[in-house]
Amino acid sequence: MIQGIGNSNLRGVWSATPTPFTDKMQIDTASVRRLVEHHIRLGVKGLFLAGTCGEGPWMTDRQRCILVRTAVKYAKGRLSLAVQVTDNSSARILDNIRAAREDGADIAVIAPPYFLANTRTEAILDLYIEAIRKSHLPVGIYDRGTYSSIVIPEGVLKAVYAEKNVILIKDSSTDPRRRRIALAARRKRPELRLLSGGEFNCVEYLQAGYDGLLLGGGIFNGLLAGQIITAVADGHIAKARRLQGRMNRIMYDVYGGRKIACWLSGLKYLLVEMGIFRTWKNYPHFPLTQTCRKAIKRVLKKDANVLMPWRK
Repeated sequence: MIQGIGNSNLRGVWSATPTPFTDKMQIDTASVRRLVEHHIRLGVKGLFLAGTCGEGPWMTDRQRCILVRTAVKYAKGRLSLAVQVTDNSSARILDNIRAAREDGADIAVIAPPYFLANTRTEAILDLYIEAIRKSHLPVGIYDRGTYSSIVIPEGVLKAVYAEKNVILIKDSSTDPRRRRIALAARRKRPELRLLSGGEFNCVEYLQAGYDGLLLGGGIFNGLLAGQIITAVADGHIAKARRLQGRMNRIMYDVYGGRKIACWLSGLKYLLVEMGIFRTWKNYPHFPLTQTCRKAIKRVLKKDANVLMPWRK
């Protein structure tokens, strides 16, 4: 196992954390410190920085560097830190990995490229394999299934998951076929860790044998997610489903209903109200409606015991 990361830290709840910005869209380092401490209080094992929820595809290289270095500074080894290094060529991915390593990250996470001129299966496989084998960090693979503009073929997944430098999979595909591929890879490589990114359906993946959860809402639903993991492990499936129902209700309120109309804006507004972030600024310019604000205020009153359990 890699230095600083034991088997236990690759299980449990991970957070694909949002990134705090100032009013001028700079990294809010004071909020990063509060973000780190908040996750630790919730029992989260690791942070996935600059992912989709973390706005990595929109951030500059300098912003990503500041974010990672600040998180490393304040985590002080108490959290494992993974960084998204996705790009459109293995050369660019490897540059991003070198930067992540220099900034102190533990794991480099590769998601589907944003754009490819050549989408043949062989070309996609070559991109992944070269980046994985030349990486100076252990690698995590982020499978977004059909939710990505570039859908990684199942055959590529099978080959990539067999690579010894791949230690972690974030499966957000919500696709049973792709789940079976991940589970088959883990049977061949028991050291491989499987984390589900499908936060609205945690129970099914945990019952299937996944090791934990890597959630975009981990910064506010991390405690509930941990309780779901415990309930499933203890065989209390009815309890796990009740907890999942509560978590889903909270997420719909925070994200803007079934249409997820206020995704990043609602998430960040909740964190502002909790005293963790100072702004709800976000690159994709998600709106924040009055309906969303009211729903979030309601959640803060009704669910404070799981959002901020240390406050009595």
